[in-house]
Amino acid sequence: MSANAPSPFIALQHRNFRLLWTGQLISFSGSSMQTAAILWQVALLVQPERRPMALGMVGLVRLLPIVFFAMAGGTIADASDRRRVMFYTQATMCATAGALALLTHAGMAHPWPIYALAAVGAAASAFDNPARQSLMPMLVPREHLPNAISLNAIMFQVASVAGPTAGGFIIALVGVKWVYAVNAVTFLCVIVALVMMRDVPERAGETSDVSVRAMREGLGFVFSSPIIRSTMLLDFFATFFSSATALLPIFAQDVLGVGARGYGWLYAAPSVGAVLTSLVMVRSIEKIERRGVVLIWAVCVYGLATIMFGLSRSFWLTFFCLAATGAADTVSMVLRNVIRQLGTPDHLRGRMVGINMVFVQGGPQLGELEAGTVGQLFGPRASVVTGGVGCLIATAWIAARTPALRRYRRTFIDAGERGRLPSVVR
Repeated sequence: MSANAPSPFIALQHRNFRLLWTGQLISFSGSSMQTAAILWQVALLVQPERRPMALGMVGLVRLLPIVFFAMAGGTIADASDRRRVMFYTQATMCATAGALALLTHAGMAHPWPIYALAAVGAAASAFDNPARQSLMPMLVPREHLPNAISLNAIMFQVASVAGPTAGGFIIALVGVKWVYAVNAVTFLCVIVALVMMRDVPERAGETSDVSVRAMREGLGFVFSSPIIRSTMLLDFFATFFSSATALLPIFAQDVLGVGARGYGWLYAAPSVGAVLTSLVMVRSIEKIERRGVVLIWAVCVYGLATIMFGLSRSFWLTFFCLAATGAADTVSMVLRNVIRQLGTPDHLRGRMVGINMVFVQGGPQLGELEAGTVGQLFGPRASVVTGGVGCLIATAWIAARTPALRRYRRTFIDAGERGRLPSVVR
């Protein structure tokens, strides 16, 4: 790297972003650990023949609160102090993790309390995610935003590796309840980061109110933009068909026979590939010219790797395939987020994120239900393979129907939108 080249970690030079990034790294590690633990515990609480449907229900109970509250969460993020919104949502998620720990310690015999608390946590995330993603562009200059998004991808994927891996060891050594207890503590790190922030800039541009009209304004913006709309649809359909994670306990316990520790590694495998890819993306995001084409091919690789995972009977081949899905998804995720963040004015950003959350969360959560249903009827391997095929078909359809996505390049926003979008106040 030349002496004049910008640092690949330049966004971390900004104190407020560094605080949030560090707090989220710890908190997301705990949340990833808890997600894996919930699936493991549910699989143990039901009869083997009911496991696919029971695991699919985890996705459903997480999805419904997001569908109901995400638009409201985005509207509130555009009308309120985003840090204050995050304070309340983080406190709520801390309480749900603590309740899971206490109920597990008391000896749960049925999965219904887990479903209920997972739904409460998902409702809190419907308000947290729009506030958090809308806050981030206020913490760095606009020219450092792509770097901040790439660093967030690294943070998220490192947490996704560390969390489930640690969760597998904790489950094996001291039990599931301690996974939930540790996660409850991790939310305090984000709360401390929010309190420690100083000189957060005022909101750029106009602000919104909390009303049906404001929600309609957000919907109108998203669905009138072919680029933003197509990235959301691509994410939804790809993850709907390729949500194989929900069936991992079955593969670990019944197909591969690797136990809790092996399950932890398999659950973390996508993030292993994602972390390595994120390190590349943080240096190369500005060099990717044909971003639309790269995005489409990344999702195709995701579908192909899912098919190979479904056909595999080897632990290491399965680990490699899952790592490949994580690598491809990271390329897709970074490009989608850069496109959407740079293409959305600040006063609409929360609502854009809220709408996107329905697509991003709805795809994999509904996909978990679909995977569980197909797995119940035809077996887990058939569920994963057909899901990968569906991902490829959906990607081809969206690419064919959206020429603007195929033509999208790095200079599109800078050349075509610079005059319309507000700069970040610093």
